[in-house]
Formats: sequence, C-alpha cells, structure tokens
Amino acid sequence: MAISGLGTHSISLFFYVIFATFLHKGAAQTISAQGQNLVTNNVSVVEGETAIISCQVKDNDDSVIQLLNPNRQTIYFRDVRPLKDSRFQLVNFSDNELLVSLSNVSLSDEGRYVCQLYTDPPQEAYADITVLVPPGNPILESREEIVSEGNETEITCTAMGSKPASTIKWMKGDQPLQGEATVEELYDRMFTVTSRLRLTVSKEDDGVAVICIIDHPAVKDFQAQKYLEVQYKPEVQIVVEFPEGLTREGENLELTCKANGKPQPHQINWLKVDDDFPSHAVITGSDLFIENLNKSYNGTYRCVASNLVGEAYDDYILYVYDVLTTTPPPTTTTINAFQDSRADGAPQKIDHAVIGGIVAVVVFAMLCLLIVLGRYFARHKGTYFTHEAKGADDAADADTAIINAEGGHNNSDDKKEYYI
Repeated sequence: MAISGLGTHSISLFFYVIFATFLHKGAAQTISAQGQNLVTNNVSVVEGETAIISCQVKDNDDSVIQLLNPNRQTIYFRDVRPLKDSRFQLVNFSDNELLVSLSNVSLSDEGRYVCQLYTDPPQEAYADITVLVPPGNPILESREEIVSEGNETEITCTAMGSKPASTIKWMKGDQPLQGEATVEELYDRMFTVTSRLRLTVSKEDDGVAVICIIDHPAVKDFQAQKYLEVQYKPEVQIVVEFPEGLTREGENLELTCKANGKPQPHQINWLKVDDDFPSHAVITGSDLFIENLNKSYNGTYRCVASNLVGEAYDDYILYVYDVLTTTPPPTTTTINAFQDSRADGAPQKIDHAVIGGIVAVVVFAMLCLLIVLGRYFARHKGTYFTHEAKGADDAADADTAIINAEGGHNNSDDKKEYYI
C-alpha cells in the first residue's frame, strides 16, 4: 500500500510538471470548459490575521485542482502541499472545492493567487489578496494647552503607518468640524496622514471634547480626544441681600458681588460712578454694606472684578425713597446690565392719606359752591313792585306817602303788577 501510494503521487507530480511547462509557454488564460466553471473570490485581510483562499468547481468531471502563489509556485496540488510554508493549511478538499488558509498574513503575501483546473483546454481563476495594515494609535497634539477666549488654537492628529491611507474626521462635542489633511507615502504602499484643525474658542468651549476619528477598513471606532481648557474674563452680577423691597431713608443696604471666571477673579472692587463713595460704607470682600440711607447716597454703584484674561463689571442704581411711601419719579432709563432700586419689581403701594386729602378738598369746594348759590337765590326770592306802592316812593313826606299808597291817585283802574 505504501508503494502504491508513492507511485500515485509520482504520477501526479509528473502531470503537474508537464502542465506547468505548458502554461509557461503562454497558454495561461481564463477559459471555460464545456459544462464546467471555475470560481474564486478576492480576499482582504488585516496584517497578522488569517486569509481563506477558495477554488470552487461547478460540475467537475474529476479534473485536478491546484493553487499557485503570486510567484506561480504550487501551494496545493489536490490535497498535497509541495510548498514548504506551514502557514498554508488545507481546510477542505473535494472534487468541487479546494479551500486553503494562510495564517499570520504579512505584506509580502499580497498579490494574485491562481486557481488552476486540469481540463481541455485548462482553466484559471484569480484571487487577489489585499493586506490591510491598520494605523498606529492616533497622536493628538495641541499648539497651546490653555487658550484664552476669542483666540485661535490649532490641534493636529496623526495616523501613522497604515495601508491604505487613513481618513481623519473631527468632532467638537456633537458638532462635526473640517480639518486640513496631508498624506505622506512611506514604503510598501504605507502611508502617514496628518490632519490640522484650527478653531476659535469661546468660554462655552471650556471642558468640551475635541475628537479625532480615524476611518480605516482595518479598524473600527479608532479615535483620540482632548478636552479644551479655555480661560475667560469674569462674569459679574450684583445681588441685593437687603432690603427686599424699596430702599427708604433710615434703612440699611447690603449688596453682594458675585464674580466667576477662569481663572477665578483675583480682585473685586466697589466704586460709585462719578461721585465719592459714602464715608461710612463698609466693604467686606465682595460685600457692600451701607447703613442709615439718605437721598445723598443716590447714584450708581459698580462692582469690578478682574483676572488674568480681563475685567468686567455690573452696576446697581440706588434710589432712596422717603420714609412715607411716595410715587417714584418717572424715568426713561433702560435697565439692562445693571440693577435699579427704583425698579426692583416691588408692587406700588396706594397712599391713602393723599387720596383722603384730595377727596376732602373736592367736598369742601362743593360745599362752598352750594352756600354761594343758596345765598344768591335767597336774596332774590319773591321781590316785586305794584303800581299801588309806586306813589309812595315819590312822596315828599310820610303822610303824602301813606295817602299815595292808599290809592289817592286817579289811575287806580289801571292796576298792574310787575315782577322784577
């Protein structure tokens, strides 16, 4: 049995030599024999992994299948491996299939592999093996570690030694950004890609992640990220601690200046705009305290905070009311970046004393008008003269007046009355 097996193997090798010689003379081409079809597939494999090469025959008539490497060396003749490379292993062999694995693939293994079928005429099919080389870990570098708001910074991301060349994408948070890429070809069709991202930062960018994403067929979710560190000038706000409502004479005022920035403000100052600061005002850190308010303290009080980036301020307008509630004077000032003690949102209180005085004046005026009208109508009520008494007015003495009044005249028949 051993001798018989050896003889069969020798005969197979003899036919292989004759067939290889025939191909070398120029008959190597893909030809379809009647009733048979040789099929194979291209393979892409990551360096260091295993590639599977398949030679399949449909409707095989017991023709011999063999596999050649890119140098036209026989890897497998049927189920025999003449090539002494143990990385090639037989996965499956039958009349219709030759399936071979290649482990620990390297760049030198890349090329066109040939499936051959002993027919008349012979057939060939080609399987191209493409070796993918993933890039190294992305290198992320920044021109400045700390950036001030409003300034531009540059970040570079490098994907080294990949095949094919990588594609680099950028994200800031969930916002895609566009970088500028340069591709450098090295050796054996290896590439290094560098992308530069330039962006102007604001205070809202502080702590936001900038992500470099490597897109390559050999790797997935390959990325590196850097958190932006942005310095910005203080944000200042004056908070009224006391009083809750209107500021009145004799009361106390307490203000707190809240300032946040990066870095934290190293200095906070209080001042009164265009005027001297009250002599007995007390400043403790960021707090301002003024007791026993009076109208001479009216004005604009400003809190100024500063750090290494710059300074900012907030204003508070103080208006001191009388002890009794009075209607505040009208103003057209627009309150925007500052506060105003006249416009703190407190509801306007109704002054009942003022309303009572107005009502009393109105009632008094009406009474006076009624008295004058009453006296006028009382003087003229029922006043009239008759011709009977008309003669008494013209008499020289009392006796004559009585006689005339008693009707001692001749035109008594024409008596008439006149109302005046």
